[in-house]
Amino acid sequence: MKIISLSAYFDGQSIQLDEPYQLEPNTKLIVTIVPEQSSERDAWLSWSRYQLNSAYNEDDEYPLDSIKLANSDYERS
Repeated sequence: MKIISLSAYFDGQSIQLDEPYQLEPNTKLIVTIVPEQSSERDAWLSWSRYQLNSAYNEDDEYPLDSIKLANSDYERS
């Protein structure tokens, strides 16, 4: 049998697969608990994404003379 990942949830009594899948009796399983994301964590992720987008813009241009230490492995294309 090949190794696969299946989505599931705990209904308070047993683990329920999100989609049907035929398992043989005594099939070995590994269960990974995925914690709920808190609204505070979501807010921090949103804020950090906004700040990164503000700091780095596709329209930014950096002239070559702004480089303080050249990368000798870099080849200009």
